[in-house]
Amino acid sequence: MSITRWGNTFDPFSLDLWDPFQGFPFNNNNRGAVSFPSETSTFASARFDWKETPEAHVFKADLPGIKKEEVKVEVEEGNVLQISGQRTKENEEKTDTWHRVERSSGQFMRRFRLPENVKMDQVKAAMENGVLTVTVPKEEVKKPEVKSIQISG
Repeated sequence: MSITRWGNTFDPFSLDLWDPFQGFPFNNNNRGAVSFPSETSTFASARFDWKETPEAHVFKADLPGIKKEEVKVEVEEGNVLQISGQRTKENEEKTDTWHRVERSSGQFMRRFRLPENVKMDQVKAAMENGVLTVTVPKEEVKKPEVKSIQISG
């Protein structure tokens, strides 16, 4: 069994908008000028894994350095799961000299439209070692009852 990562492909269950130029190091306002990600742009696109098991839909995201109190998991009408949070920027001391800043800060929000066969009232979320796991149980599939009909004649 292998896992295939699809990158920026269309996901019919996601409500996010796809930007084909996301992550390119240029600024559209000033041709040729290189720009660096804003405070929220890098972290704003938190990456999630979504797998479906026979019992549930399971979402996982790596959120290192974020406390569980800084993450919100919400359920909206229409079977929409919304996960959002914020990583705050470290306080700068006037005496500090920064040589490199690569860790991102800011807000993120992802929304997922779930299929009809989920139990939205039983969603569970857990945060362990910087990994958020959200489990949405599925309803049991009722097998149609088959009734034999006797043929007369």
